[in-house]
Amino acid sequence: MNRFVVVGAGPAGLSVALQLARDGHAVALVEASRQFSRQFRGEALMPCGIEALAHLGLANLHRQLPHRSLAGWSVWVEGRQLFHVAEPMGSLQPCTLVAQEALLEHLLELAQQQPRFRWLPGQAVKRLLQRDGRISGVELAGGEALEADLVIGCDGRGSLLRRQAGLTLQASGVGLELLWFKLPGPLPAELDGSFNTLLAGGQIGSACIGARGELQLAWLLQADQDTPPAESQLWPERLAQLLPPPFAAVLHKRAGELSTPQRVSVQVGMASSWHTPGLLLLGDAAHPMSPVRAQGINMALRDGVVAGQLLSRADSAETLDAAAAQVEQQRRPEIRRMQALQSQEARQGHLVGHNAVLRHSLARLAPLLGPVTRGIWRQRQGPLREGLAGALPQRTNSISW
Repeated sequence: MNRFVVVGAGPAGLSVALQLARDGHAVALVEASRQFSRQFRGEALMPCGIEALAHLGLANLHRQLPHRSLAGWSVWVEGRQLFHVAEPMGSLQPCTLVAQEALLEHLLELAQQQPRFRWLPGQAVKRLLQRDGRISGVELAGGEALEADLVIGCDGRGSLLRRQAGLTLQASGVGLELLWFKLPGPLPAELDGSFNTLLAGGQIGSACIGARGELQLAWLLQADQDTPPAESQLWPERLAQLLPPPFAAVLHKRAGELSTPQRVSVQVGMASSWHTPGLLLLGDAAHPMSPVRAQGINMALRDGVVAGQLLSRADSAETLDAAAAQVEQQRRPEIRRMQALQSQEARQGHLVGHNAVLRHSLARLAPLLGPVTRGIWRQRQGPLREGLAGALPQRTNSISW
């Protein structure tokens, strides 16, 4: 059977490693960190992400982990609600927030039950190995060499493997800079359980109660904007000016518990090619996604499903490389479409958020314009929630763990 080295234990890496190990292949999963808990991880499983879990035989997994079904989506302009759309928006299942570290830990537990799976946490990759013009494995920082018939790079938007393989990242649009805050739970039960987009005073932000009951807040930085220091006491007041009144009241009352912000830099793009002989890129390593409408985790899972099924059928170096090319061919159209829709959403937010006349007009005329903007917004959400029809192969695994 084939030998695979998967670098990066995120949603893409674990989903493809689990499938390959289940199919009897020798899989080494390398992860630089020793733990999955990180301050900023996407939690929103759209119906398309839940569909990907079903392809892994894990259709009900998200209900067994710390989770919360999203109540809906709200847009607030200058403190007034422009519109609200309730979940599940015509889908069979609502968007569900799942603690990503718990999801990854469960996928890892399943993979570790496979006899030919090897887990290497806390191991950074130093470089790619090559033999006869083909990537043949990786060398770890500690000096160990891992030979592979195919290396699968799932090492994130700053992918070392992508750079070392000479696969260029073609940036799309202007990068985003945001600050991410957390206010620990428990929170008052009367707070809205929707994802709230906030546009006020020339600023753009968001507020949402996370899978574990904490309040997650984001503040989008403008180009050349002076940012108060992370420890600044101004942040609770600044954020409160964006928030709907019930959220603002909680933040004022518990300002001292607000975390210092984590700065997150996002550059959306697509690798010129996702593969080269002996290497395949998946997830953000192949196509860094915007945080808009939470596509990163969903597209990574869908990448892993497609890659796992196609690679398992290959039985030689040549057919592995052909399968890697087929993975890119099948996945690129959906990723291109999702990135275009994310860009469209971001442009709409920028247009309203940074145009005072438009903002105040929408706020003043919200009872009249709200239903119109709600209808337009809802029409755009279908593919972002469901993915492209036919993007995943026909499901053959119906096991539920």
